[in-house]
Amino acid sequence: MSIRKWPLDDRPREKLLKKGPDALTNAELLAIFLRVGYQGVDAKAMAQSLLDQFGGLAPLLAAGKADFCNSKGLGEAKYCQLQASLELTKRYLSERLTVTDVFSSPDEVMDYLAVQMRNYHREVFVMLSLDTKHRLIDFSELFQGTINSASVYPREVCKVALQKNAAAVIVAHNHPSGNAEPSKADISITKKLKAALGILDIKLLDHFVIGKGEIVSLGQLGKL
Repeated sequence: MSIRKWPLDDRPREKLLKKGPDALTNAELLAIFLRVGYQGVDAKAMAQSLLDQFGGLAPLLAAGKADFCNSKGLGEAKYCQLQASLELTKRYLSERLTVTDVFSSPDEVMDYLAVQMRNYHREVFVMLSLDTKHRLIDFSELFQGTINSASVYPREVCKVALQKNAAAVIVAHNHPSGNAEPSKADISITKKLKAALGILDIKLLDHFVIGKGEIVSLGQLGKL
């Protein structure tokens, strides 16, 4: 049955207007983006099929052009629309962090990191340089590969922080395996960075570990 024939309260677009986007499921939100399905399949059913095919929303949004366009009902036009939407989200979050107090809202930092690091397929260590009001100055990728105490150099972190004239920093790295549980090496690195930056009177505000659909704060765990 076409979505147009559904009761008004069940239609994704009407439901969003009445109850707000938070009330919608991933499939309903995706259906609004898709607008239409294909013969015999409405947009919501197509959206759910895509979520099942890719294993969830995050893998779908991170899919490469070939995999995305090879899915039934999709193509280059939808791929371009999706990439434009993701880039707008990325820039929106970046702009918000330049005008708001970052650490008064750690959820905003997590959202920003999730978008910035969504396409990383190997481990990457990044740093957010902040000013005295904890507003974002710069986002820097510092190290790639296996992140451990031998591959992350506190002196390089300090060097970049000084170059950016940072008053405080937030560091983060991803776990491509998907498990966001901090390792002993993660905790060790955090303590070394905090000590090194402290000598320069630069505060380490937090260290985030990004997994698949999960972000863990070492600060919130009391490991900072």
